[in-house]
Amino acid sequence: MAVLKVKFTKTKRDKLAQILWILNWVSVVSGVILFSLGLFLKIEIKKRNEVMAKGDINSVPNMLISVGVIACIINFLGGKICYDCSDANKFSRWKLVMLPYIVCTFCFTFCILVGALMCYTMRNELEESLYLGLRDAIKFYKDTDIPGRCFLKKTVDMLQIGFQCCGNNGFRDWFEIQWVSARYLNMASKEVVDRLKSNVDGKFLVDGVPFSCCNPSSPRPCIQYQLTNNSAHYNYDFLTEELNIWVKGCREALLDYYTAIMRSIGVAALLIWLFELSVLIGVRYLQTAMKNVLLLGDLEGESDGWLLENSFVETAKYNINIIKNLGKANQISTVSDMNDPNINVQNTNYGKTNNTTKSIPVAR
Repeated sequence: MAVLKVKFTKTKRDKLAQILWILNWVSVVSGVILFSLGLFLKIEIKKRNEVMAKGDINSVPNMLISVGVIACIINFLGGKICYDCSDANKFSRWKLVMLPYIVCTFCFTFCILVGALMCYTMRNELEESLYLGLRDAIKFYKDTDIPGRCFLKKTVDMLQIGFQCCGNNGFRDWFEIQWVSARYLNMASKEVVDRLKSNVDGKFLVDGVPFSCCNPSSPRPCIQYQLTNNSAHYNYDFLTEELNIWVKGCREALLDYYTAIMRSIGVAALLIWLFELSVLIGVRYLQTAMKNVLLLGDLEGESDGWLLENSFVETAKYNINIIKNLGKANQISTVSDMNDPNINVQNTNYGKTNNTTKSIPVAR
């Protein structure tokens, strides 16, 4: 029994073809939107590429860009097909093409759904990439004279100012690394020498942060050094007073930023997927209705259109059997050899035969 069967008159078929023609052109625009969203996300990720570790974080924008391009091509072809379906004679040209087109479009709409879901599952990979990338960027913050690292100081400073953050997980990350270059340390100072000797690795560690961690909205001048020493500053309590530096870590700030973008893109992709699915259902009804018109032979009469010709269970069993039988057509069955008359033929002549031969008389 057909699933969701609908009866179409000639007028309804023509209106459905016209509506689907318009909707396919709208779908071309939706494909452009998907492409634009993927390109925007790719550019935003590339902007912070210096503070991200290499990984699969570009899989989502690449997926959206690819799906957007395919959407434009498929829906452009679908618009042409639906436009010709208003005429039964023109439909005969697309009769054999429409079913493969519907199958390919179904797979394509599934890819849109996968891309939308990937926007919500990318957070863990992005968080790991940011953690490793920021850790290395902060570690090489002082290497302003080394090729390949000289740009990291500016990158980290602009990042902390723009996103109002400090460090990887927080401002305390700067306490664990030497972020001041050795060329700017006064080796004649006893305090500097003692601090270098007190560290096992010979690093100059201080409880201070770069200037880019300072909050310009704070009424108090920025305190960059001796953040944990209350006696070093007047009327200052490290444990109770709000610091005039950014407290949030840059990993959290960037993660929130990209998560908000991906959620918005995910919602847009889901809406486009629902729209594409509705257009695909309409094309399926149009294909079955026009097919039945040609079978009936009455181009002006009524015809039935359906989503599936048989029930879901029967359709599933039928497709599973097709998959199982793929490739069996080229296989040679050994059972068929039993019917070969040339096999297992017994020879009844055992031993020598005693047939006498007649001699021809010789003329004398």
